[in-house]
Amino acid sequence: MSTTAAAETSGPAMPDASPPSVSVVVPVFGSGANLRELVSRVQAALSPLVCDLEVLLVNDGSGRGSWQLIEALARCEPQVRGLDLMHNYGQHNALLAGITRARNSIIVTMDDDLQHPPEELPKLLAAIAAGNDVAYGKAQRREHSPWRNLASRLTKRAMRLALGAEMAERSSAFRMFRAELKEGFAGFRDPQVSIDVLLSWSADRVACVAVDHHPRRQGRSGYDLGKLLTITLGMLTGYSALPLRLASGLGLLSAALGIGLLLWLLPGMLLADGQTPGLALLAALITLFAGL
Repeated sequence: MSTTAAAETSGPAMPDASPPSVSVVVPVFGSGANLRELVSRVQAALSPLVCDLEVLLVNDGSGRGSWQLIEALARCEPQVRGLDLMHNYGQHNALLAGITRARNSIIVTMDDDLQHPPEELPKLLAAIAAGNDVAYGKAQRREHSPWRNLASRLTKRAMRLALGAEMAERSSAFRMFRAELKEGFAGFRDPQVSIDVLLSWSADRVACVAVDHHPRRQGRSGYDLGKLLTITLGMLTGYSALPLRLASGLGLLSAALGIGLLLWLLPGMLLADGQTPGLALLAALITLFAGL
């Protein structure tokens, strides 16, 4: 990992509050050419508002070229730090690695493709200064394909089951939160990670701020339809009790059906001329014990 000391910059304080310190965590995958501009625009947007700024670039298996760019930025920009992962672990795992290493009191997560305009960061900072634990930047209009938008809606529905409707509707990859929230998931080790679920464990006040959303400049998103559906399934099985409830309901229904079949067969078995309804009885017993 390549690191440099963060430089302090002074600027006008936010109303009724001392300037905070901010760490910006960016997972890097496929958009390395944007990094220099991204860092410059983040610095321009936040330096006048904070007492300490660091930009933590996490190379999520994006190749040696991206890591070389991060190393070069870390050498010439005192506020930039780098973290090189061994291979591609996925966006949320890369974010978690960066979040756990962030040094400042407020943490920002954003993509590396400049679809999240750094110029919108002061809006999120104002929402945190107003007393919120988490502030999400919600795009007024998303620049994605229809299939990607459909898969995103399915993922949101899964998040409603795991997080609750309010948190799911507000969540996005462009987020800012107080660093103390990460103490609530400091021991989390599951490979199936959702930053929004982890934040929901500790966050009390959540804000949603309308922000711009720009088209992707280069490459394409790593989240295709299949990957988003996989994330949706992981969200349902890893963070929601719905599958357990469905299994329990199916078991109760099967057991009730088995008991009903036995009650239906019982009069015939007692009153008939000694013939046992073997196949029907076997089906009733299997249904009952399978349900139990």
